[in-house]
Amino acid sequence: MFHPVPKPRFRLVCCPYLGASASAFSPLAAAFPPSVEVLSVQYPGRRGGGAEPAAADIGELAGRIHDELRPWREGPPLAVLGHSMGAAVAFELTRALERGGGAPVRLFVSGRPSPSAGLGLRPLETDDDLIDELRALGGVSPKLLGRPAFRRMILSVTRQDYRLNSTYLRPPDETVSCPVTFLLSSEDPYVDRVAALAWKGHTEASFRLAEFPGDHFFWTARTAEFVTAILEDLDC
Repeated sequence: MFHPVPKPRFRLVCCPYLGASASAFSPLAAAFPPSVEVLSVQYPGRRGGGAEPAAADIGELAGRIHDELRPWREGPPLAVLGHSMGAAVAFELTRALERGGGAPVRLFVSGRPSPSAGLGLRPLETDDDLIDELRALGGVSPKLLGRPAFRRMILSVTRQDYRLNSTYLRPPDETVSCPVTFLLSSEDPYVDRVAALAWKGHTEASFRLAEFPGDHFFWTARTAEFVTAILEDLDC
């Protein structure tokens, strides 16, 4: 939790992208009004969570997050947000919450094809392959990648995340009960409009596509617009 809110109307649980830690959503959290309290997930292997063993798959990872959310399942309604690999985690987390109590009011996803679409990712066998992928994504500062200690840490978590993300696949009829919003950027190399619309088949409720200019990490440059789209769907 970045900014505790005394009486929020909603809590937004954010699931980071491949290689990222919970702090990736810190600027986004600061952009929300006091009506929304933002919680960001820390995956295993990051600072503060290094002792926790890696998850076998995204379903197991989502189950762990579900258990950690117990203190926040009472009170204001939850919504879930996930970007890139985090979109798959968010989908599985939403399903876990719907099964186990505290069902989210809405799922927000971006940067990833639907759960039933394979990613077709090429094998990343060497450290250089992983570094090239991170540089292509643009989600990590080149200066940080040049620091040996940071490079070792980010390679470890990226390799783990890449395995989880590349092997994730669900049947076409697997759905969530809540509405889904897909936040699509115009020049995302990993998902186009057709792929984004395929998420419509994974909800039993309504679906909305919100479109923005930008690349895979468009929301870092268009934070205000991104937040406004979320607030519109939360009606706050």
